[in-house]
Amino acid sequence: MAKDVSGDIVAANGTTEKKPNFFKRIMIFFRQVIAELRKVVTPTRSELFTFTAVVLGFVVVMMGLVYGLDIVFSWVTTVVFGVPN
Repeated sequence: MAKDVSGDIVAANGTTEKKPNFFKRIMIFFRQVIAELRKVVTPTRSELFTFTAVVLGFVVVMMGLVYGLDIVFSWVTTVVFGVPN
């Protein structure tokens, strides 16, 4: 389907369909949101603890990496530019 100049939806066979009005589109949107929310599966308690541990572990590793890079770059700038008196 494509849109013509007036904003109508044109099907492959050449027939035009009017776009639904604003309130109907809002209702369709909320129905689709509710339908998608029904598909959501909440994790079990053990899955939740596992996911939390993975995220916290990743954050700790990234903090260590950033800290290490900060130390290295601080040392390099001290060596290159010297210590101000």
